[in-house]
Amino acid sequence: MKKKVFDILQIGDSGNKPSLIFDYVLMANIIANILVVVLETFEELSAYSTLFRVVEIVTTIFFIVEYILRLWTADLLYPDQSMGKAMRSFALSFDGLVCLFTIIPVFFFSGMVVFRMLRVVRILHLFRINKKYDSFNVIASVIKEKSKQILSSLFIIFVLMLAGSICMYNAEHAAQPEVFKNAFTGFWWSVTTILTIGYGDIYPVTTVGTILATILSFLGVGAVAIPTGIISAGFVERFSRDANETKEFTDVGHIGEIYIDEDSELLYKTIDEIQKEYNMMVYLVIRDDLSILAERSLQVYEGDILVTKSDKIVKEL
Repeated sequence: MKKKVFDILQIGDSGNKPSLIFDYVLMANIIANILVVVLETFEELSAYSTLFRVVEIVTTIFFIVEYILRLWTADLLYPDQSMGKAMRSFALSFDGLVCLFTIIPVFFFSGMVVFRMLRVVRILHLFRINKKYDSFNVIASVIKEKSKQILSSLFIIFVLMLAGSICMYNAEHAAQPEVFKNAFTGFWWSVTTILTIGYGDIYPVTTVGTILATILSFLGVGAVAIPTGIISAGFVERFSRDANETKEFTDVGHIGEIYIDEDSELLYKTIDEIQKEYNMMVYLVIRDDLSILAERSLQVYEGDILVTKSDKIVKEL
């Protein structure tokens, strides 16, 4: 029974219908609970406050039962630990803390909506791109792979903001000391400018400050685009790699081997010449104990074995 409950609680796949049903019910409860939190803020819907309270109680009971069941099956999630240690490991894990923090405020912290909003985090575990990985894992893996490049680009942006804030403070402090009081005020301006937010609460009035603002605005557009391009390239590389891993190579139907002796027509020819002259594809050259990729400029010597695809050339040569 515990194993069945554990399998149902885990993120389901197409072969586990009870687990899939549970995932959909869980998602429905999360959405309903969050929706109630949002709708309660509208004074026009105050007449439905009793209904909202009922929905909140029902969904909270569901979360409590789910949390208890996850604690009960924690030893299956951590099979190398005892029951007590497994329960503690789950309770202190990310999922366990999210489950706990979305339940506690309902009973003990009146008005702490921010804790209840943590239920949204759990939806991320249910979004699936395919059977092998979910969207959250893809994003996390791409950011991890490109972490060094992203950190480098963020450092460049920070240096640009710092330089812009100091320059703007020196240019504008004399003209409007109440606005640009210190370098930190200039830093806030540089943040809103480089990130293209531009609230308009702080802006230059001097000629030098206007020129600096213009230059920094153009630099900000390019600087902010750097991490975006890095992450985009990471996604392209990830999906290309996944596509290549699942690709079936069906273009090589028949493989043949050609031994190059002293009388062979192919002796001393390059791979490029062989492929063009005999209309064949050479994949590999076996030379002594080495396997050499068939580069176009590679020359064939006596004793080589060519791994090819061409029924005609294998039969003739």
